[in-house]
Amino acid sequence: MAGSHKVGAFQEYLKQIIYGGNDGIVTTFAIVAGFAGAGADGAAQIGGIAVLLFGIANLLSDATAMGLGEFLSARSQQDVFNATRARERAQIDTDPAGAKADLIAVLSARGVSPSDAVEFSELLSRNPEFMTDFSMHYEVQMADPSDSSAGMNGLMTFLSFIVLGSVPLFPYFLLDPVERTFYLSVTATFAALVALGMLRWRVTNESLLRCVGETVLIGGICALVAFGVGLMFR
Repeated sequence: MAGSHKVGAFQEYLKQIIYGGNDGIVTTFAIVAGFAGAGADGAAQIGGIAVLLFGIANLLSDATAMGLGEFLSARSQQDVFNATRARERAQIDTDPAGAKADLIAVLSARGVSPSDAVEFSELLSRNPEFMTDFSMHYEVQMADPSDSSAGMNGLMTFLSFIVLGSVPLFPYFLLDPVERTFYLSVTATFAALVALGMLRWRVTNESLLRCVGETVLIGGICALVAFGVGLMFR
């Protein structure tokens, strides 16, 4: 029972975990790849300090920006939903015949017979609140975002960015900033992308190859672009 609850929590915040985690891995590795591509002039230790300084600054600032951005996005979605629902509710009150006609059209488009559509619309019209919810779901096709917390969405985006985005920096905390350290960072980044893809596969039950392949491919493209920019400024 506890296991199913855990999967449910991951399913609820999968978008935020994937969004924040992937961006965290890619943007932090972009700092590492950019420095590696440009090469380190002078003492190697100066290059290592620069990688950590820029990497940590990027990690904290971008994680905060993305977390707050996700919070504002979720609040905006809720505001749009509430405003749209209020208009639908007002139409039911001011133009009940038109609202029922719209509902009959929606039901007919979904294969309901004309007589059943009329009967169903009559039944729904007796409960305007439920009729509004039904119209929002099937006519307007907007899901109610109130089931999820804007604060939790922002927090999960922030935490996934911090946790997964710190992975490319681990080798530079433990080892001298030599070429081998960069290769270890590449390996750690690849492992983090694979883990993120496997989490997506575990929650969605989609193809393992697709989930991991898409995650690694997108992250790898971004990393190659960052490394290429670094080479341009060598």
